[in-house]
Amino acid sequence: MDKISPQQRHNKAAIKQEQSNTCIRSTYGRLQSKNSAECEQARRSANMAAIRSKDTKPEMIVRRGLWKRGFRYRLNHKRLPGHPDLVLRKYRTCIFVNGCFWHGHDVALPQMENGEWRMDNSKCCKIPKTNREFWVAKIRRNKERDKEELRRLAAMGWHCITVWECELKPSKREETLDSIAFTLNHIWLQDHGAKTIPYPKQDEEDIQMPMAAEE
Repeated sequence: MDKISPQQRHNKAAIKQEQSNTCIRSTYGRLQSKNSAECEQARRSANMAAIRSKDTKPEMIVRRGLWKRGFRYRLNHKRLPGHPDLVLRKYRTCIFVNGCFWHGHDVALPQMENGEWRMDNSKCCKIPKTNREFWVAKIRRNKERDKEELRRLAAMGWHCITVWECELKPSKREETLDSIAFTLNHIWLQDHGAKTIPYPKQDEEDIQMPMAAEE
C-alpha cells in the first residue's frame, strides 16, 4: 500500500476544511451549501468529536483546588465502575465531575407519554428543540448509567461525590471546593472511628459548614 506524503495529507485536510466552510451560514441566515441537512449534521458531528471526556475545565478546577488543599488522588481509575475522574484511596472516595447537560443535572428521569419520552428542562440543562427525542434518550441513558455505577461503587465500599459544572462557577467555586474538602475529612473521621470530645459551643459556631453532596 502506497504511503501518503505529508503534502497529500495537507491537501486532504484542505479539502475537508473547504467542505466544512461551505456549511457556514450566510448573513441572511441561510446555509450556503445545497444540502443543508448534511452540512448541519457534519457540523454537529465535528462539535461532538471536539468535546473532551478527560481533562475538562471543570475537572481541572477540582484537581487544582483539592491539590492546593493537600489532597492527593489518582485519575480515571480504569478498574472501578464508571472510571471516576478522581480517586482518593485514603478516603475510600470517588469523585465524578459531571457536565450539567450531558448528565442531566436537576432533570428527573423522563416519563413515557403518548409513546414518547418526555423530559423537562432544568436551570442548567437545556435540551435542544432540534432532534429532541435523540437528546432525551441520550441523557436518560447517561443518568441511568450514572445511577448504576454509583450503586456498584457503593456495594464495593466506596463513597461517591458528584461535583456539577454549575457549582464551579467563579461565584461558587471556593465554597464548592471547601465543601468537598470538608466532606472528605468527615468521611475519613467516620471510617477511622475517630473520637470527638464535645466542648461548649459559641454563638459564632452555630453556622454549619456546608457539605458536598455524597451519593
